[in-house]
Amino acid sequence: QTTRNRIQTVYTCEKGQIVFLDTPGIHKAQNRLGTYMVEVAQKTFSQADIVMWLVEPTTFIGRGEQEIAKKLRQLKCPVFLIVNKTDTVKKEAVAECIKAYRQIADFNEVVAVSALRSVNTDTLLDTVFRYLPYGPMYYDEDTITDQPERQIVAELVREKALRLLSQEIPHGIAVVIERMKTRKNDIEAVIVCERESHKRIIIGKKGAMIKEIGTQARVEMENLLDMKVNLRLWVKVRKDWRDSDILLKNYGYNKKEL
Repeated sequence: QTTRNRIQTVYTCEKGQIVFLDTPGIHKAQNRLGTYMVEVAQKTFSQADIVMWLVEPTTFIGRGEQEIAKKLRQLKCPVFLIVNKTDTVKKEAVAECIKAYRQIADFNEVVAVSALRSVNTDTLLDTVFRYLPYGPMYYDEDTITDQPERQIVAELVREKALRLLSQEIPHGIAVVIERMKTRKNDIEAVIVCERESHKRIIIGKKGAMIKEIGTQARVEMENLLDMKVNLRLWVKVRKDWRDSDILLKNYGYNKKEL
């Protein structure tokens, strides 16, 4: 549940322009937020010229993978299998992974990459360009994303929380930007969680955890906005917010915008 909304990014080079749509992963929904995430992914399928299934180099095929493969088999557009993190295993393991996934779905292309090491990413881009239809440029050359700054800033805070907190907590948090005055360099954000015990963990002993989340997020915000940032974080408890239509909408998960 690292990606909750559809994140749109733009890559432009001499060959052309690619608009990437990063969606939440397909999974069995356990709450209204999960249902929203699956609907985001499924709607994006119908809008894409190519669907790329990003997997890690393992031969494990569980119910989740079988469910995704079932949905991919119904698509009419080209489907790519992208095996990432190839720098973490031997070549034999990558080959075994590809063999396992070929048994559950047909792929127009299979590309093994290491995003971290930039291995084979050029090959992936070349392959995407071969399949994309010709058309106009939708964005200027310097455009990287169409996401509002407030949303990017909120995601930066949530990303740092994902990296720093215990695994069971991040799935139950949201980040809301309460105030963003870039002229005054002020950003105020609230980390929403579901339990008082989670709130204590997010704050940490003598505020150490929330301070570290803020410190790491602020560095990236300053790089993004090209300015000094005064970031203030708070933590609020909203029990079962993931099953509240009103709170989901307030936190940026609005079905009407799909």
